[in-house]
Amino acid sequence: MINLRHKRIIVTFLMHLGDLVLITPFLQVLRRHAHGSDITLVVDEKVADVVRYNPNVDHIVTVDKKGKDNSVGALWRIGRELHKNHYDILINLHPNERTSFLAAAIQAKQFVGMSHFLIRPFMDTYTRLDRLHFHAADMYLNVLVQLGIDDYRNDGLQLVTCPAWDKTADDFYASQGVGPNDKLVGFNIGSAVPQKRWPPDRFAAVADYFADKGYTCVFFGGTMDEEMVGEAVSLMRHKPVVGTGKFSIGELAAAIRRCSLFITNDSGPMHIAVSQRVPLVALYGPSNPKFYGPYTDRAIVLESTTHYEVGKSMKKIIKEGKYKGISVIPLSQVIQAGEELLERYKEE
Repeated sequence: MINLRHKRIIVTFLMHLGDLVLITPFLQVLRRHAHGSDITLVVDEKVADVVRYNPNVDHIVTVDKKGKDNSVGALWRIGRELHKNHYDILINLHPNERTSFLAAAIQAKQFVGMSHFLIRPFMDTYTRLDRLHFHAADMYLNVLVQLGIDDYRNDGLQLVTCPAWDKTADDFYASQGVGPNDKLVGFNIGSAVPQKRWPPDRFAAVADYFADKGYTCVFFGGTMDEEMVGEAVSLMRHKPVVGTGKFSIGELAAAIRRCSLFITNDSGPMHIAVSQRVPLVALYGPSNPKFYGPYTDRAIVLESTTHYEVGKSMKKIIKEGKYKGISVIPLSQVIQAGEELLERYKEE
């Protein structure tokens, strides 16, 4: 078993929004087994709010991976600067080239975890990402299991907000005439992958249904989703609250937390909703929810396919042209799932 106690530990992980939320159970387990240790986490600058106030991390180092730090030279300089901290253990959590190169440049006394195959000769202990048997969150936990940690209890996904973020969300709702006792249903209709987007007119119909029931409907998402949200809103009979493009990641978490229900495509905001313990309906395809679905039992997953080829990438599935699309999920199923969750958690 690796000794994590009283060490200077650095974890490198330069992946996207949803991926970063999914490593928070790993951070909980690492903290519990690293008594007396100082833990640094290296993340992409654009999504750092996910772990800004995480109680299991002592220091955050940010890398502007698609901006000023988008070069081998910049990563080398960052790595050599971090090398001066004389870390005892470096745990690299992803095998992509950028993260692996940075991890190697830091040159910790002990280099463990995973990496790109070109970097593996520089590692002390290589662990393999098991993409065939585990949910993504458990896949990252399994890195610690392979290092000898057998107690991996955790409280699920975690994104801690701060008073400033909470106030921004509260002020926004107040500006929209939303009171503290109003019941909200949130919607995230965007996704980085077009094939993972349920049609805007369906979201409009679902929102009108719950508005008829007395709920205030709120549309979330980033600036890239504004056109889709605009289309959905234009088709509605009721006027919803539009928070699309209005929040930073931390503020988004605070705003979503106010919802009694969240209806969403497979996306980063879906994982944020899970971190805030909001019941949700998740619309899935072609990615496999067994591996990338909501990491919670407070969700109903509706799938657009009954057949998944384990080990085949989503990009390859889409390119083959056999996937029928997420629009095969009927409106009635989404409404039924939403009603079921609202009834199940109505006392909360």
